[in-house]
Amino acid sequence: MKPTKLYGLHSVQAALDYSPKSINKAWVDTQRQDKRLAQALDALLDLGIEPEKVERKKLDKLAESNNHQGIVIEVDMPGELSEQELKTAVENLDSTALFLVLDNVQDPHNLGACLRTADATGVHGVIITKDNATGITPTVCKVACGAAETVPVYQVTNLARTLRWLKDQGVWVMGAAGEATQTAYQADFTVPLALVVGAEEKGMRRLTREQCDVLVKLPMLGQVDSLNLSVATGVLLYEVIRQRLKP
Repeated sequence: MKPTKLYGLHSVQAALDYSPKSINKAWVDTQRQDKRLAQALDALLDLGIEPEKVERKKLDKLAESNNHQGIVIEVDMPGELSEQELKTAVENLDSTALFLVLDNVQDPHNLGACLRTADATGVHGVIITKDNATGITPTVCKVACGAAETVPVYQVTNLARTLRWLKDQGVWVMGAAGEATQTAYQADFTVPLALVVGAEEKGMRRLTREQCDVLVKLPMLGQVDSLNLSVATGVLLYEVIRQRLKP
């Protein structure tokens, strides 16, 4: 865990809803009074945290000039887990593996949205790259709406090597690629699975693609030739769940 500032009513409410024990401190604008802010203050007081009343300038500084809506909190934010912790998790699984692999994804909004969907679909963990990619940030936590605290995020140095290791453990590596010859609806997602989604615009890197056992695509029937990364990830993960829940 690492102490991090979160700001804005939405982020504060998410922390109150999903990880109230992680909140250490709070600062509030002395001049601002509205119902939503009052509710957040009451919730903080119920936790035994009395917000410090400060001038707006201090809040601006704490929030690094971002829109804080009159409140900033300090939380112990979840951190990324190691490659060794990933190996331990895989070896101790008691259900069919489902991992989401994000290859050099740099937009924290996309990572946050993917974490939220990963939580909803029961993903065992999200694997991200250490270089040229976003890790867990306040923006990620805000977009994830609590999922950053519930879904393990494993950060690896050499993704190709990690994928090879997963295959050695009996996990199938399936990559999303527009040039694939089969659609996601033709693939078997009931097997132990690591689903790989490439970076915004660029897609998977060559070495990552070479480690995939199967490539799949989503059918595109309109004029656009691709979907937003997090949207595509959501469609794919729910196809996994559909197949696995099929009687």
